[in-house]
Amino acid sequence: MLYPLKFKPILKEKIWGGNKLKCKYKGDLSQKQIGESWEISGVEGDISIVQNGALAGKTLNQLISEFKTELVGETVFEKFNGEFPILIKFIEAQENLSVQLHPSDTLAKKRHNSFGKTEMWYITEAESNAELIVGFKESITIDRYKDILAKGQLEDVLNKIKVEEGEVFFIKPGLVHAIGAGVTLAEIQQTSDVTYRLYDWLRVDKQGRSRELHTDLALDAIDFQVNSDYKIEYDSIFNSKVSLVDSPYFKTNFLEINQRITLDYSSVDSFVIYMNVGTQIAELTHDKNLFVLFPMETILLPACIKKIEFKSSGTKLLEISI
Repeated sequence: MLYPLKFKPILKEKIWGGNKLKCKYKGDLSQKQIGESWEISGVEGDISIVQNGALAGKTLNQLISEFKTELVGETVFEKFNGEFPILIKFIEAQENLSVQLHPSDTLAKKRHNSFGKTEMWYITEAESNAELIVGFKESITIDRYKDILAKGQLEDVLNKIKVEEGEVFFIKPGLVHAIGAGVTLAEIQQTSDVTYRLYDWLRVDKQGRSRELHTDLALDAIDFQVNSDYKIEYDSIFNSKVSLVDSPYFKTNFLEINQRITLDYSSVDSFVIYMNVGTQIAELTHDKNLFVLFPMETILLPACIKKIEFKSSGTKLLEISI
């Protein structure tokens, strides 16, 4: 009964969001400044709902409960006790996101009874001179950090880098970071919504209120050392998978397609997710059924499906599994 599954995007209003995602998904017209589209989510309160086929209307949790290992794979089901382990998003930043970081699994479990958050970004669009913040310019001590905050000088020590379409970044827990204005990206992360906000550019909401900062919580979660391993270098090879991330939390491959190819998952004990991060459609065929994956669209291949075909005249996919 299982087949490649599309889910209804969950659109999130953000103070820094824009209109691209809203226009793409024809969201609620009353919503403004859409910053995130949660493509596949097992986060409590934001559980994804199937959009296509005979299972339309069922939640992701209902599918896991009903199909278990057929949906997610035996190893994944046992390891995560029936919880869906990753959260898939598209993000559009019309303005800078807050400067933030995420706690480790250990800290998040202790404080929030949650997973920590390891994540990766694939840049789908970047305006001229668009930037990311990743870590500090130089290693600092916790005492110097406190002094910098007290003097309002955090911006001066942040490491800012210009970005372009197609670049990939791996964001570990503890790494201070922010997505800059003019960046649209695909994000793969652990199933967690725990974020510590350090700085929010002195902005306020419509009621004149500043957003909450998590200064004290963040102190023992921050990595104060300079990091240089956050950018993933890779070369695209048409119609062949290229590994981007191979971590304990998720595996992501890049696949650029300009013909018909067959993919075999006989040795993979996991669901597989595809995100179309290119500009052309991709046609997925399974059991003689055709599924069209449009740009900035996501589809989940259940673990019990072991062979599919993809066809495209030239698009780019992220292939994600556990």
